[in-house]
Amino acid sequence: MSTQKTVRQSADSVEENELRLEQEKAEQIVDALNSELANSYVLYHQLKKHHWVVEGAEFLPLHEFLEEAYENVEEGADVIAERAQALGGVPVSGPTNLEERATVEFEGEDVYDVRTMFENDLEMYGDIIESMRGSIELAENLGDPATSEILREILVHLEEDGHHFEHYLEDDTLVLEEATK
Repeated sequence: MSTQKTVRQSADSVEENELRLEQEKAEQIVDALNSELANSYVLYHQLKKHHWVVEGAEFLPLHEFLEEAYENVEEGADVIAERAQALGGVPVSGPTNLEERATVEFEGEDVYDVRTMFENDLEMYGDIIESMRGSIELAENLGDPATSEILREILVHLEEDGHHFEHYLEDDTLVLEEATK
């Protein structure tokens, strides 16, 4: 491990950026981006946990669906972090910092039935979608259409995946009642 201790930028600071967004505006946007980043990683870890522990007759398609969902969340998180850095900020990182900055809460370590897990996921998706809409509006109001566009693209994927969770939670089935007895 290196013994060099030179800090190039403090974690909660926002430096002047080359994108020519005023520092005060950049600070507000970076703060919002870091909340979105933290939310993304809370969701990512919950989906990853569900991917590991899902069981039952629908195991394989649910296991694969959850993998796709957490990969989508991770991809969006990476884009958010890179945008925060481009605006002169430092992307939030580390489990403690992510937990502190998130506006959503991890369901915990316990394993639940599939329906409960998916209900918890859908609830978190809804909270994150609402938060992201607010961050998009903030970026628009502060004159940063690029950040709002980046977040809109991520929002589309969140809404699509959230909608898939909603479909999984429906009670309609092709399985005949007599087949379940």
